[in-house]
Amino acid sequence: MTFTTIEHFILDLDGPDGAVYTSGETVTGKVVLQLNRELKARALTVLCRGAATAQWLENRNVGFNTVYTDYTSKITYFRKRRHLIRDNGELTTLPAGRHEYPFSFQLPEETLVTSFEGKHGSIRYWVKVKLHRPWNTVKKIRKEFTVIEPIDINTPSLLAPQAGTKEKMARVWYRNAGQVSITAKIDRKGYTPGEVIPVFAEFDNSTSRSVVPKAYITQTQTFIARGTMKQKRAVVATLCGDVVGARRRDTWHGRAIKIPPVGPSILQCRIIRVEYSLKVCVDIPGTSKLCLELPLVMGTIPLHPFGSRTSSVSSQYSLNLDWLRMAIPERPEPPPDYSSVVSDEEAVRSAPIARLEEDLGVLERSLVAYVQEFRFRPPPVYSEVDPNPSFSMRPRCMTC
Repeated sequence: MTFTTIEHFILDLDGPDGAVYTSGETVTGKVVLQLNRELKARALTVLCRGAATAQWLENRNVGFNTVYTDYTSKITYFRKRRHLIRDNGELTTLPAGRHEYPFSFQLPEETLVTSFEGKHGSIRYWVKVKLHRPWNTVKKIRKEFTVIEPIDINTPSLLAPQAGTKEKMARVWYRNAGQVSITAKIDRKGYTPGEVIPVFAEFDNSTSRSVVPKAYITQTQTFIARGTMKQKRAVVATLCGDVVGARRRDTWHGRAIKIPPVGPSILQCRIIRVEYSLKVCVDIPGTSKLCLELPLVMGTIPLHPFGSRTSSVSSQYSLNLDWLRMAIPERPEPPPDYSSVVSDEEAVRSAPIARLEEDLGVLERSLVAYVQEFRFRPPPVYSEVDPNPSFSMRPRCMTC
């Protein structure tokens, strides 16, 4: 019975499958060699690397021939190597059995770029192991891991509202058919996947034809190599509004468009960019559509529960309620003494002004007066015993 010398050659990364890393963290793992018999090794090395690559081919006809041009650009973010068995000019003899070689790599402290896979490029991070043996080919194993750089949308630039206005003169058979205009606004620039964007917009149709307003969330992938740019656009979410009739106006009061599970924005790579935008458009029959584009940034850290007032209602409902419950004390503190909140002079000045007419049940003075009347009322006396306990109702004697 014949069998190979190497039964198993395995590269394991610590942590659960699909573990995600960020800059400054440590990638750990081990190389496992299961040998059926003695093995002579020259070297065993492990390499950790991160790089971005943009590449595509373009062809053009020159006479009767087709000329292909290769556009390639590459950026290496880091490259680190460990020698598990060092090549010192002599062979290392490994006996039959199981051999484990742990390793660790610390990712650079500077900001890395989020992992990405696109049609014309990629941003990848991987660990690669090479086993060098005499009179044999090099045995290799490669395993990729994911890096996600956090994008916090709780920053002033990403919490700022985005708005714009655009108009267009519709033409049919070289005649002016009227003007169509769009005014749109969203509450902020930064969002996270799964959130709902409330769209506030106004559509003014001065033409003699009906138009249809729509909204799209688009993703634009940009690849740059040798001074040439290649782009790929895709619509990731759609919102369709009601028909706006001729010489009519329609308004969106926070029409919701939900963000699907998409990757975060990539803005800090020189050769690959991933950008998002919200396009509010109007389909005009007989002519090209009118579009207003508002920029978006897809982040990884969601909106803080007590963030800016510009936060949308949908963002507040997407909070982790368990975190919110942790902020509530188990035993409430007693309210402060009334004299420590309101001075005696304020209490005298805030005496009741008038009373309600009980027989009519109507207010004969302004609401502000009633607000002032109850403004400085003292709070009820704090007590852990109910001052108004509920008693059982006794039957009433009809003969008394």
